Amino acid sequence: MKNRYPKHNIFTTLLFGLVLLGSFPLFGQTAFHNFGDLKIHENANVGFHLDLTDDGIFDDNQGLMGFYSDSQLTISGDSHPVFNDMEVFTQNGLFLNTWVGVRNNINFISGDIITPKTNTDTYLLFYQNAFATSADDTSHINGYAAVLNGNGTRLPTGDGNQNKAISIGAGIDDVITQGAYFSENPNFPRTFAETFSTDNIADPEVQINTTEFWKVTGELPVELTLNWNSFSAVGNISDTIERLVLVGWNRAQQQWVNLGATLASGDLDSGILTSDVFVPNDYEILTLGSAPEILEPFSALELDNYFMTPNNDGVNDFLVIDGIENAPNNTLTIFDRYGIKVYEKEGYSNEFDGRSNREGAINGDSGLAAGIYYYIFHDKGTGQKFQGYLYLAN
Repeated sequence: MKNRYPKHNIFTTLLFGLVLLGSFPLFGQTAFHNFGDLKIHENANVGFHLDLTDDGIFDDNQGLMGFYSDSQLTISGDSHPVFNDMEVFTQNGLFLNTWVGVRNNINFISGDIITPKTNTDTYLLFYQNAFATSADDTSHINGYAAVLNGNGTRLPTGDGNQNKAISIGAGIDDVITQGAYFSENPNFPRTFAETFSTDNIADPEVQINTTEFWKVTGELPVELTLNWNSFSAVGNISDTIERLVLVGWNRAQQQWVNLGATLASGDLDSGILTSDVFVPNDYEILTLGSAPEILEPFSALELDNYFMTPNNDGVNDFLVIDGIENAPNNTLTIFDRYGIKVYEKEGYSNEFDGRSNREGAINGDSGLAAGIYYYIFHDKGTGQKFQGYLYLAN
């Protein structure tokens, strides 16, 4: 069962002592209209059961703002409300006509946040380190989500029936990266006037998925992690996940381009893929494709799956790769189960002790959480790569 904060009627909260300058909540209205300077103070829980129109200042908030209704609610106005914590329990969705920000957490109880998929200026914005909880196939962002200074942020995008999240694996100061998911055939998209023929490919050996695509915008390089499920039908383009890559419709070339992959995990029914670094604004849309084997057979040294217990007892405290001295010109990259990069080292020489060296990684300084991680070992001398998994235990 999803966690729920207590619901509070907006009128009860306002009458309890929250001072509003120029804001006029009137009983019987279908919307709460803010014209002035409105603020939610620390530890306050405020519940909206009606639409919100923000034409004033409503961006310096603490506490919790919840939206609760059996029908669809709407946030609109000339200004952009920014909440600290946000909760959604709207059976028919919370529709955004203006972008809305979250600084800490948004909790999905029931219903989607909906934005116009034809308008990239309207989105739910995650500020740095903000995150979503309880997003699933029935409750997510059906439209555009965005992140400011993204560093491992997982945007819970989807189409109303499935959660097809986008993880942003790069942290860039003062840059917004945004994206949305479309369960549409790129050859005949319903949302876009332009078509993206899957026969128009830079590399004729690459095959393109025709069941879905994502649109991602951003002006600086990022790496993305996307997921597939049974709806994606990746078995139609590949007989193994090792051949899966990210592909993008290049705006300048007007054709599909192979953007590669650094990680693919799962099986043909479900899994995740992490791309190489690329600039989103160079591509109109993105989807999954298949190409000849990405990870070549590895011959420089013996590699395997590994087990670690980094508790300083002298046993399995470090990731020790036997024969590492035979491949000194290497890169080791470790990802969590969501495909977020948690460790990267040029010239790895058996020093990983269970702690992340990536800024912003959860629990990095005190040690990564127990669980399964995936690694890529790249021998730059031969160009060969190996993918395996690493299990961390306490």
